[in-house]
Order: sequence, then C-alpha cells, then structure tokens
Amino acid sequence: MKRILVIGANGFTGRRLLSDLSRQPAYRVTGCSLRPDLFPDPVPAYHFIQADIREEETVKRLFEAVQPDYVINTSALSVPDYCEIHREEALLTNAIAVGHLARMAETHACRLIHLSTDFVFDGCSSTLYTENEKPNPVNYYGFTKWKGEEEVINNCHNYAIARVAIVYGTPYKGQHGNIVQLVADRLRAGQPIRVVADQWRTPTYVGDVTQGIEALMLHPESGIYHITGPTCLSIADIAYRVADYLQLSPSLIEPITTSAMSEATPRPLFSGLSIEKAKRELNYRPCSIDEGIKRSLAV
Repeated sequence: MKRILVIGANGFTGRRLLSDLSRQPAYRVTGCSLRPDLFPDPVPAYHFIQADIREEETVKRLFEAVQPDYVINTSALSVPDYCEIHREEALLTNAIAVGHLARMAETHACRLIHLSTDFVFDGCSSTLYTENEKPNPVNYYGFTKWKGEEEVINNCHNYAIARVAIVYGTPYKGQHGNIVQLVADRLRAGQPIRVVADQWRTPTYVGDVTQGIEALMLHPESGIYHITGPTCLSIADIAYRVADYLQLSPSLIEPITTSAMSEATPRPLFSGLSIEKAKRELNYRPCSIDEGIKRSLAV
C-alpha cells in the first residue's frame, strides 16, 4: 500500500485530491493543513495532521510521522492582491516552505508533486504556453510560485510540477467559490456580474486535476507538466457557458476590459497552457469546459 501525503488538504483542490485518492484501496492517505480538518468525512478514509509547513522542523516531523511514498503539495497563498501587499508571507508560503518539502522529499526518497500556476507567465504570448517557455510573471504571486518551482527543481530529483489554471468544480460548504460557482450563484439570484472579456485562460475541472496528479505519481520522469482543461477562452466566455447550461438569460453578464476592472494587481492577459505534453506522456484526457460545468452544477 502506497502512502500519500496531501499538503493543503483544506483547500479546494487539495480536498478533492484527498477525497478521490483516499477512496482507493491501494493508497493510505494523510491530509495536512495549517488548520484542523474543516470538512471531515463522516467515516474518514484518511488520516489528518495539522501542521505549518513554513516551519522546517515541523516539516521534518511530518515526514517522519507519515513516511510518504508520494507528497502532493497544493498549499499556496493564491490571491494576487493579497500577495502583492503581504510579500514576506507570500514568499514564505509559496517558495520557502516548498523548499522545506523538496529537501525532505529528497531525504526520504519520495516523489514530490507540486502544484503551480499559469500566472508564472507574463501573458504576452499569442499562442498557448508550453512547459519549455521561461516564466516571466507580472505580479508578486506569480513570482513566488515561480520561485517555488525553482525550489523543487534545485532540491529534489524525483518530482513533478503540475501547472493548473482557474480550477473549478463543486466546492464543499464553507470553501471559497470558483468562477463557475460564482457566476451560477449570481445568475440564479438574478444579480448582475461583471467579468473581464480580454483575459484568456485554460480553465481546469477539479476532477481532472486528480486524473493528472495520479498519472504524475506513476510517471517515471521528472519535469514540468501543464494539467489544465483543453480549451482556451476568456473569463467572459466561461460565464456565458454557465448561463447557457443553466438556461438563464446572459443579460446579467457584463463583459468589461481589464483596464475598466481597475484591479489593484496586474494579471497576464493571455495565459493559456498547452497540454500536449501531458496528453502525449501521461495519456491525460481532460473533459471539455461544457462537460466540466455540467459536472460542477448538476444537482
């Protein structure tokens, strides 16, 4: 039985991985988060440890207790505006703590899978970014995630970096929303919603992250892999797809430009990721955006 340690197990993506993997009899899964288990299963098939991975000694004790074969790090400070203001905390969480995990993964000879982001790129491309292109982030969040990738590469030989983008799906009660759920809630309530029409992404259904991560666990190579959805579209297009699925009027959706949004922190305008490498090497087959929205919103 393989032992899996999921870091960030209270987060949206981390919780889905914890839930999906712990239901497989071949795995013994331990979840870990800064806070206690916020969404305990009635009969949990996993263990849970509260720990702060920003503390190196805590990480050492965590690895010694779990003795993992695989470590999946989903933890991050991921709100760009917050990271821009709280730079020391962002760097500690998104980069320095990742270095702690990478060194312990090397010491314990286990495979580290670290989740990163499309925001490591500047958005100046007109074509989908591949794994070979050099990061050039436009905000501090993207910078810290890039530094986290470097911590993995420089300190661990057996690793995979999985870049994801706009992960969506059905959240647990009390979890922060995602673009699909947010738009659906606003439209169902008859409330208008403003969405940018000139920022392009490759949104990722959360169930496909599990598919990609599990493939990376078993993959013999180390490297960077893009694990996203198959379609690049604007944020406004995502909102219109939600309205279409719910058969609600799209008139409440107000598409605006990035400049009109007046966001405090810059975002890349285009950060679509190519998944050709993952399809070729991992047989990764994500669902379409329409199927992902259906799975997310089906009652």
